[in-house]
Amino acid sequence: MTARLIVSELTPAAYKAMVRLDTVTGSSDLPQPLQELVRVRASQINGCAYCVDQHSADAKKAGVADSRLWAVATWREAPCFDDAERAALDLTESMTRLSEGGDRVADGVWEAARAQFGDEDLAALIMLITMINAWNRIGVTTRMVPESFADAA
Repeated sequence: MTARLIVSELTPAAYKAMVRLDTVTGSSDLPQPLQELVRVRASQINGCAYCVDQHSADAKKAGVADSRLWAVATWREAPCFDDAERAALDLTESMTRLSEGGDRVADGVWEAARAQFGDEDLAALIMLITMINAWNRIGVTTRMVPESFADAA
């Protein structure tokens, strides 16, 4: 697989603005390991190989154990996630799958997130999920190739 085009080169101002927004979003008080778990899960759902690769590496740098990283896709059945992580991952799945209909972000999902996060952290979590979904759309659409896959491509 090869990249279709390089967005950062063709729309540098817009790309730099996204990078700045991502930097602000990532500098919230949310724990870094939780942020990376959210980014990995959204990227898995969206099928963005580039973002799964990048944020898996970032999660490891943030101290996420391999066993927890491998279990992100099955977090509902995995006992290694705390209540805050479960609430964040559930909200991530709901926001990422908005187009699948149903109750979208169900009241139970929202209430679980509210129970774990204050308003400021919940707003930061919503922005984090929004940002990774935006990056995933760029990565999937342009077929960004992860650096670690370069030799295999």
